[in-house]
Amino acid sequence: MSILSLDQVNFGYTSKARVLNEVSFEVERGANLGIVGESGSGKTTLLRLLLGLERPTSGTINFGSVQLDPRDANFMRRYRRAVQMVFQDPYSSLDPRQRVRDIIAEPLQSLRIEGNHDEAVAAALTEVGLPADAVRRYPHEFSGGQRQRIAIARAIVARPQLVLADEAVSALDLSTRVRIVELLKQLGHTMTLVLVSHDLGVVAALCPRIVILERGIVVEAGDTATILAAPQHPYTRKLIASVPRMPA
Repeated sequence: MSILSLDQVNFGYTSKARVLNEVSFEVERGANLGIVGESGSGKTTLLRLLLGLERPTSGTINFGSVQLDPRDANFMRRYRRAVQMVFQDPYSSLDPRQRVRDIIAEPLQSLRIEGNHDEAVAAALTEVGLPADAVRRYPHEFSGGQRQRIAIARAIVARPQLVLADEAVSALDLSTRVRIVELLKQLGHTMTLVLVSHDLGVVAALCPRIVILERGIVVEAGDTATILAAPQHPYTRKLIASVPRMPA
C-alpha cells in the first residue's frame, strides 16, 4: 500500500521554464525510497511539492487516498503531523537561540499535539542516541553529527508516518555520516523515509527503492539493487561511473 504517490506531476516556476516533467512514482509504506540526481535535476523542487510549499502545475500528489492540497488548512495540519522533514545543514536548520528541548518540542506545540511534551522529547533523544541532559543545552554546544541527531529527533518526536530527508548526511564528515546512516536505518523500522540525495552509496544503504531524476524527468525507477547492478539509462550509468573508488 502506498503512503505517497505522484501521478504525471508537472511543475514550472514560470510558464516557460518547466522544472518537473510528467513525474510519477509511489512510496510504499515501510519501503524507504531514494530520489537521486545531480544539481539541477529537480530534487529540491520535488521536495517543495511534497512538503506542500508549492502546487503542481498539473498532475496530482496523493497522501494515501487523499489529494495533497496546500490550500486546505485542515488537511495540511494532519499532513504535517504525518510528514516531517530533516534538512541538509545541521548548522542552519536549528535555531541557535533556543535550547534543545524547545527545538525538539516545536512540532508538538505547532501541531497542538497533546500529552507530556517533556517525556516525548526525552524519548526522541534516546532514540537518536543523545543524553537526557542535552535538553538544557544550545545547538552551538554540539558537533555537526550531534546537531543532525537533534534535527532527526525533532522530525520524529511527533511520530510521523513519513520522513523526508534532504541530503541529510552530505554536510557531515565520513565517520559521522556512517553513524547517521546507521541511525536512519534503525528508524526505518518504525517509519518510512524518502531520501533525496546525490550519493548513491547512502541511498543503496538505506533505500530498497530508487528514483533516478534527470532534468526533471524520471529516467529509471524500481528496485535499488537491480538498477545499480544493471542500469538501463545512460544517465544512471553516468551517475554510477562518477562514484569515487579506491585505487587497486
